[in-house]
Amino acid sequence: MARKGYDFVAPARRVLIAVLVLVLLALFLFWRIDGPRAERMRAVFIDRTVPGFDWAMRPVTKLSQMIGGFQSYARIYEQNQELRRELQRMSAWKEAAVQLEQENAKLLAQNNVRIDPALTSVSGVVMTDSGSAFRQSVLLNVGARDGVLDGWATMDGLGLVGRIAGVGHTTSRVMLLTDPSSRLPVRVQPSGHHALLAGDNTALPVLDFIESADDVRPGDRVISSGDGGVFPAGLVVGQAVLASDGRMRVRMAADYGRLEFLRVLRSHPAEQLSDAGTLIPPPPDDFIGPPLPARLPVTDLPAPEAAASEAAPAEAPAPDADRAPAAND
Repeated sequence: MARKGYDFVAPARRVLIAVLVLVLLALFLFWRIDGPRAERMRAVFIDRTVPGFDWAMRPVTKLSQMIGGFQSYARIYEQNQELRRELQRMSAWKEAAVQLEQENAKLLAQNNVRIDPALTSVSGVVMTDSGSAFRQSVLLNVGARDGVLDGWATMDGLGLVGRIAGVGHTTSRVMLLTDPSSRLPVRVQPSGHHALLAGDNTALPVLDFIESADDVRPGDRVISSGDGGVFPAGLVVGQAVLASDGRMRVRMAADYGRLEFLRVLRSHPAEQLSDAGTLIPPPPDDFIGPPLPARLPVTDLPAPEAAASEAAPAEAPAPDADRAPAAND
């Protein structure tokens, strides 16, 4: 009968596992030792061991590079698609802008419109932000020395920023449209309704007192109306947006986060009428009924009409003598 051999596999496996655990424990303890000698030994061990495993890390490095390249390609593809859509939208806006420019030039030529040459500008550099938690303003390096006057409008390269609210000899303070004390009459296009832009110390000022709020939609263009003579009419302010609080607000066209240069528009007060002329005066307080137009003065009428009005009282028919006794009877 054959003798059964002894199995050495199980004991050898247990010995190898124990040795491996001891080696790993020793490496862990050695790696946790905080000392100059241990640090030098670790550096020498890494310098001699890691370069030899370059062949083993090469596939992992290539795989990580391939994954990074694929992710980069996916991002580039998405950006390319977004740029294509943006280009299509910009092409439509460009076509609309060209048509509006041609129509505007045609209308100006037909009406012989003269642009006010006095509406020029002086540029200044934003020195610092002189505002606070309750005031939104900036300082410019132009002032009375440059002819700047209080109340003039200021713009950046995109839209209306604010107005001059304090002038010194070499500097001036600009109160921004987001300031709580700022109120600006505006007009919403294309509906043409008037409203009041009120600053509330946020990046999105509120549109108040809208003539017809149902006709104003998000995305409508907001420009200055020129009412009250505060600002010139037609200056770009921004676009209407519907805020989370349900109120209609304006996203400013000016980049308030990067105000570096501002243009101060030279504007002059409107000419005052010294004589009302032949305007219809208001009716007296005790008048009941619709207002009646006032009669023109005799001196303002043409010569034949003036002569007729002067001769009218003389040519009035006299009372009938035959009818007077009958009336008395």
